[in-house]
Amino acid sequence: MKLLKDILYGVSLSAVSGDTNVMVNNVHFDSRKVEMDDVFVATRGTLADGHQYIQKAVELGAKAVVCEELPELMVNGVTYLQVKNSKSALAVLASNYFDNPSKNLKLVGITGTNGKTTVSTLLYNLFEKAGYKVGLISTIKIMVGGKEYPTNLTTPDVLTINRHLSMMNEEGVEFCFMEVSSHGIHQKRAEGLHFSGAIFTNLSHDHLDYHKSFAEYRDTKKELFDKLPKSAFALSNVDDKNGKVMLQNTKARKQTYALKTYADYRAQILERQFNGQLLKIDENELWSKLIGDFNAYNLLAIYAAADLLGLEKMETLKLISELENVDGRFQYFISKEKITAIVDYAHTPDALKNVLVTINALRTGNENVITVVGCGGDRDKSKRPVMGHIASEMSNQAIFTSDNPRTESPSTIIEEMEAGVEPQNTKKVLSIENRKQAIKTACKLALAHDIILVAGKGHETYQETNGVREDFDDFKEVKEALKGLGK
Repeated sequence: MKLLKDILYGVSLSAVSGDTNVMVNNVHFDSRKVEMDDVFVATRGTLADGHQYIQKAVELGAKAVVCEELPELMVNGVTYLQVKNSKSALAVLASNYFDNPSKNLKLVGITGTNGKTTVSTLLYNLFEKAGYKVGLISTIKIMVGGKEYPTNLTTPDVLTINRHLSMMNEEGVEFCFMEVSSHGIHQKRAEGLHFSGAIFTNLSHDHLDYHKSFAEYRDTKKELFDKLPKSAFALSNVDDKNGKVMLQNTKARKQTYALKTYADYRAQILERQFNGQLLKIDENELWSKLIGDFNAYNLLAIYAAADLLGLEKMETLKLISELENVDGRFQYFISKEKITAIVDYAHTPDALKNVLVTINALRTGNENVITVVGCGGDRDKSKRPVMGHIASEMSNQAIFTSDNPRTESPSTIIEEMEAGVEPQNTKKVLSIENRKQAIKTACKLALAHDIILVAGKGHETYQETNGVREDFDDFKEVKEALKGLGK
């Protein structure tokens, strides 16, 4: 048990009713999980308002309630604490409850539209190869000293984050790399954490269903850098026009990386092949299995971060050359008939364009590029015609299909993608609602040396429709389809 006043340290209180000098068990923001002597934090979400469940939490045994509005009925023996922002309070409470675990390791946050998962995962792999005990909090999974825990959110809730950071402390983890999404920042899930550094990858069109404007989306990302302490580093991609914006108000040590402009860390692509690329970083050449300009940026960010965290440069270059692709990120295989199939998480216009630019740069000119792509339901609708335009413009054949339609009609989503197709490209587009059938069709159309890109879902192993998740793995589907056709 913990003393309530101890875990309230640093929480800005507007009003207090009751005793803070009492012992409490756990902290919860889900009233259904509350048990005797717990603290219930009433937060406002997009679908529900925790303030409606304060009475239920008290009936289940809550000893303390943290809320933005005090309830009309306050029960004797229960401490009520009013705050301006419950989510911010929850973040501080969570960190205090787990004894501020982020202060006991070097936590690095990675933010940006694309590249977060690749950079965080490859940093985890690199530092593990270097012999350190490492932690990872990413879209794909949470890793604690070699043990894997599943996750469904890019940035988990603050209790989950601090619980796993605390586990990392127990395991003697020295470094942790964490994806930090704009949703996570806006919902205060990164507050109360002590970051030793932050990395900005890039910024492009995404999540405007949530943030309403690109400026708001950008400024939300920027908050991660604005709140860094002087002891931290702020590493930013200044080839991106928003790279310098991220550094404007930070107290941290400013560091930059780029392929095209002057920066503290620079790289150059010397040679491109389907099985890798030759890079020049800090005047040293290295061969990487990861291809594409976007991966050159990712690898440069990893190199810079490793240097800022104290790794020896030549050792870092050696380890980078050994790194493999992250699942669902330009993950490819070549069939017996020499058809190349690529699965990539590209679900934004910029990411899709980057992947297709990379593919087209590697073509000899005789191969056809067949792209299977969709757009997620209940998400930013404005990017759908843009995705449709890019896929049809940069491919010989584009197949529009479903990609986690959620509660929306798949056919409506596809129609919105079709709206972005130029008249001269309409003959290049097929629309097949069933994703499995779309992938099979792409495989049937492919001839020797052609390239199939299945974009949008990457590492995901499910398809979500009307709240139901069914097993679906793009990589397995395309592999089985080509095998079934004798390709």
